[in-house]
Amino acid sequence: IALYDIRAQTPIKKNQLKNKSGCICWNPMEPINFTVGNDDSNLYTFDMRKLDTVRKIHKDHIGAVMDIDYSPTGTEFVSGSYDKTVRIFRENEGKSKEVYHGKRMQKVFCVCYTMDSKYILSGSEDMNIRIWKSNASDPVGMVTDRHKRRINYRQKLKDKFQYNKEIKRIARHRHLPKYIFNAKKRRQVQKESQHRKQKNMEIHNPGQSKHVNERKDGILDLIE
Repeated sequence: IALYDIRAQTPIKKNQLKNKSGCICWNPMEPINFTVGNDDSNLYTFDMRKLDTVRKIHKDHIGAVMDIDYSPTGTEFVSGSYDKTVRIFRENEGKSKEVYHGKRMQKVFCVCYTMDSKYILSGSEDMNIRIWKSNASDPVGMVTDRHKRRINYRQKLKDKFQYNKEIKRIARHRHLPKYIFNAKKRRQVQKESQHRKQKNMEIHNPGQSKHVNERKDGILDLIE
């Protein structure tokens, strides 16, 4: 990743990640922050003033991230991936809040927010453009005052009981295709295995092994 001043020919700062990055998008409300989509299936949010550390790692995809777009509000962004899914992330959270997929939808190559932040457009390998709601439960069409009050009441109930174990499980649950579910399960087993290995190395070789910070581990080099 290289940052340029348009008045100069050489980059101001440049850092090198372990894997190839295929897309980048700036936050429209916080222009010092930008998010990069990587071939390792993760998205990395950086502060342009501190390129030696990742500000936030966003995980959930199992394939290379092909495109990113921020909502006009700057609080969320959408990503399209080689794993045939579209995911919506909050810019300050590591896990996606929503995932969209379809039986006929193939690899997603481009995504875009509408200017009112209500809809998302995605273009995939099956030569179709799909329109998704940015909030899946939002009604389409005219909404009466009575319906608005009902929606607000339900939202207040969810906010009130959001820390209840069962409510939290229901709110977090998303249906996933079988191949994605199995891949995420395998990745979780691998992550737990690596964590146990690192802990054992720290216990049995206290002088030789060091704790690796995940936010710095993916950056190979920084050139200023």
